[in-house]
Amino acid sequence: MGIVDTRFNQSVAKAFDILEAFGVRPGPLSLTELIEISNLDRNSTLRMLHTLVALGYLERGANQRGYVLGKKILHRTFDYLRGNPLIERANPVLIELQRECAEGVDLSLHDDLEIVYALRRQARRHYYYATLVGRTMPVYRSCAGRAIMAHLPDEQVDDILARSELAATTPHTIVDPRAIKEKVAQARALGYALTVQESLMGELAVSSAVLDRTGLPIAAVHIYGMLSQWTPEEFTRRFGPLVINAAQALNAKH
Repeated sequence: MGIVDTRFNQSVAKAFDILEAFGVRPGPLSLTELIEISNLDRNSTLRMLHTLVALGYLERGANQRGYVLGKKILHRTFDYLRGNPLIERANPVLIELQRECAEGVDLSLHDDLEIVYALRRQARRHYYYATLVGRTMPVYRSCAGRAIMAHLPDEQVDDILARSELAATTPHTIVDPRAIKEKVAQARALGYALTVQESLMGELAVSSAVLDRTGLPIAAVHIYGMLSQWTPEEFTRRFGPLVINAAQALNAKH
């Protein structure tokens, strides 16, 4: 019998089950779809929907069909970005980095098995979803994730890979754990990680980790470009040192 967490509030958890359903299947979502995705019963789902709509975190879809996320979600996103000192410090660093490299630059935050994009500066037109703040990527196949893993002990890297769903999104995605660990070892030696067409065809990226006061990797800076303009060798030679310097500028001081 497992240990019961008496402080865990089931009602709050149910509300977030509803909100997180929109990450599984973008809205509008019907009542039936929300019940199916959240695994809540009909009465609980109806109560949660009524409350979340009243608070502005959900809205009715067009013509009152289904539900969509409400604008209050954006309010909380603003609060997070405004209140995070690393993101505030990173903004001028990324502006200067993009001025130097004339390519797309990002700051992502480490969140267990994922990295979450917190600042994004485009250099040219990309896929719409690929440019949004809040987009997540698996640690194992992102250059930011591998740069972060390069600062973790081997047993923690093994744990991340064991808990990740290693699935290819392009023909070039590396999903073999041993091959991923080789890439992590390269990142340890070089100070940055490189990915080539592992998430988007035609794209390559370099990344270096940002460390907190204890040396724990908490974020990463990355530069991305297109294979139509760069070879991997040219790209890393030009931008590897720049991304390392940008990340080091954001490292917490002891």
